[in-house]
Amino acid sequence: MKTVVKALNRSSFKEYLTGTVDAVSSALTEQFPAHWSIPAILREAMNYSLNAGGKRLRPLLVIAATEAFGGSREAALPVACAAEMVHTYSLIHDDLPAMDDDDYRRGKLTNHKVYGEAVAVLAGDALLTHAFYSVVQSGRRHGISSDALLSIVEELSEMSGARGMVGGQVADMSGEQGMTGIEELEYIHLHKTADLIIFSLLAGGRIGGADKNQLEALRQFGRDLGLAFQIQDDILDLIGDESKMGKKTQSDVEQEKVTYPFFIGMEASQQQVEKLTASAKKALIEGGIPDSSRLLEIADYLMKRDH
Repeated sequence: MKTVVKALNRSSFKEYLTGTVDAVSSALTEQFPAHWSIPAILREAMNYSLNAGGKRLRPLLVIAATEAFGGSREAALPVACAAEMVHTYSLIHDDLPAMDDDDYRRGKLTNHKVYGEAVAVLAGDALLTHAFYSVVQSGRRHGISSDALLSIVEELSEMSGARGMVGGQVADMSGEQGMTGIEELEYIHLHKTADLIIFSLLAGGRIGGADKNQLEALRQFGRDLGLAFQIQDDILDLIGDESKMGKKTQSDVEQEKVTYPFFIGMEASQQQVEKLTASAKKALIEGGIPDSSRLLEIADYLMKRDH
C-alpha cells in the first residue's frame, strides 16, 4: 500500500484533487442502492443535494489524512462519504426559510425550493442518520479496528451535534441579533465550520493508524484550517464572483450578519487567513506525520481559492 501512496504523491496536485473528488462522487452515487425500499421523492431529494457537486473538502481531507499514514483509500471512502453526507444535510437545513432562506446553492435551486420544506428537512435527516451507517461499513468491509471505529463514531456525533456544528449554527442565528466581540464570531466559525473539518482529519488519521501525538497535530491543523476557510468564505461573500460561487454574494450584508471583514476589515481578514494557514501547516510539519505533502497542498489551495 505504501508504494501506491508514493505513486499518488508523484502526480500533480490538480490530478490528485480531480481523481479524489471523482472517486468520492462515484462512491456517493452508490450510497442508496436501487433495491432499497425508499420513497421515491425522498431518494430523489437526498441525491439532488448530495450529488450537486461542490469542493468535496471534507471527504478529501479524510482520504488525504488516511493516505498520509499509508492507509487505504478504499477503507477511507465510506467515512469520507459520511463526512460529505453530514455536510450536505447541514446545507439543506441551513438554506431553509427558518434559517438563511437561500434560493440557490452551487448554482442550483436549493432543496426546499424543489421539493418543499417538509421533504427538505427529512432529506437532511436521512443523510445525517445514513452517515453513521456508512461509517460502520468501513469497519465491516475494510477491517478497521473496533476501537478506531468507535472513536470515529463518537467524534462524528460530538462534532456534528450540540457541542459542534449544530451548536455553531444556533450561535450563528443568535449572533445575527447583535454580536459584541470577535470571540463570539470565532466560536461560531470553529463549531459551525471547523469541527467537521477536524473530524474529517481525525477520522482519516484513525483509519491510517495515527498515534496520540499525530492525532493532536491533525486536530490543530484542522482547527486553524477550518477557521481560515470560514474567514475566506466571509471575504468571498463580499468580493467573490457569483458565477463561480454558485450562489448570491453579499448575502451576509443583506442579512446584517457580523463577519470578520465587519470586525477587522478586509485587509486584516486576508492577513488572518494567511496567518492561520501558516499556523496550520506548522502544526502538521511538526506533528510527525509520515507524509503530510497532500495536506499541506490542500491548505495552500484553500487559502488561494476564489469560490
